[in-house]
Amino acid sequence: MGIFDFIKDVGEKLFGASEAQAAPADKIKEELAKHGLDSGDVSVQVDGDTVKISGSAPSNEVREKIIIAAGNTLGVSKVEEDLKVATSEPEAKFYTVKKGDTLSKIAQEQYGKASRYPDIFEANKPMLTHPDKIYPGQVLRIPA
Repeated sequence: MGIFDFIKDVGEKLFGASEAQAAPADKIKEELAKHGLDSGDVSVQVDGDTVKISGSAPSNEVREKIIIAAGNTLGVSKVEEDLKVATSEPEAKFYTVKKGDTLSKIAQEQYGKASRYPDIFEANKPMLTHPDKIYPGQVLRIPA
């Protein structure tokens, strides 16, 4: 089980969400489904600004994307997850975007090469739709 922190007042605005409280569980499930991340084996509960996710995921990559998709929504400050993973693989790092960051700058910091920004972009699809569309406070997966 892991606990992950997010910035509560930034992120995708879902119906029923506010800066004080996360969206209802069914809206967060819809957000996961929108990104192709809800296999039906995932349970979502919301308690104020905390989202609790349990169930199973086919891989660690999908598990991490579920955490990020839920956490990068308005009103969520914490994601508590207890997802069982069918295929074990190295865990990615999570990175919170700061003002002035670009994927190239993040790739330079994390990998030592700005040219590796597509690795970060690909690791965050489908939540990212374009490499230039990141925002301060957003949490990204940085693959090992």
